[in-house]
Amino acid sequence: MNVGFLNINWADVLDVFLVSILLYQVYTLVRGSIASRVFLGYLFVYVFYLVVKGLGLGLLTAILQYFMGVGAVALIVIFQQEIRRFLLIIGKSTIYTNNGLLKKVLGNSVLDLKVKNLREIVDASKTIAANFTGALIVVNKRDDLTKFVETGELLDARVSKPLLVSLFNQYSELHDGAVVIVDGVLKAARCVLPVADGVDVPSSLGFRHRAGMGMSEATDAIVIVISEQTGKISLAVEGELHSNIPNNELESRIEEYLSSDVQRMRK
Repeated sequence: MNVGFLNINWADVLDVFLVSILLYQVYTLVRGSIASRVFLGYLFVYVFYLVVKGLGLGLLTAILQYFMGVGAVALIVIFQQEIRRFLLIIGKSTIYTNNGLLKKVLGNSVLDLKVKNLREIVDASKTIAANFTGALIVVNKRDDLTKFVETGELLDARVSKPLLVSLFNQYSELHDGAVVIVDGVLKAARCVLPVADGVDVPSSLGFRHRAGMGMSEATDAIVIVISEQTGKISLAVEGELHSNIPNNELESRIEEYLSSDVQRMRK
């Protein structure tokens, strides 16, 4: 099909359609942040480069071509958080993540152990909330949390209510940071978690809640966040914070997420 001086076929239409989807998805990831302005600026320069190249302006084309090469490296640095988030979205939708047979073979062997210790975690969370001491408790689902475990004090202990309560006692040296529980084993305390700092994160949230959101965004773990000021319990799942969870719903919500095939938790 000819449109003016252009010869367009179905492959060109498909190519433009797919590129449009890709650009839209990238813009959605960076929308509302400073990175979005950089992205639009770079996109404008690239379009200008294509126009200059099409007009045959050799010197200006060479200058812009060099700029585009250096700019590509700069974009990787500027958009490292957005790239990580994009890859996490892809990773969470892979065949392994959604394949029921693989999960039965590789994941269900430890699920019973997680659920068995859930009562201890829930009871400890309620006690900590009542004492207004604050806590961050990370419970893994499938992702490897080794790099987060290594940031804290290794324990490899059996999960129990007295241990969790004592760890988050205000006089404990391990009070700060998070406790990480992997496959029903309390691996480490005083662990450092990634902090969510996007524009969609409410400014009213404290560091503990931001850390919970950041951890749940970076991994498929569920994070129990207990406020030191209000004593309220929140759950961070997939980058979202579910605030003020009633005590009688806490256990069922955690168990539902840990045993679910689709990584969503009812609100």
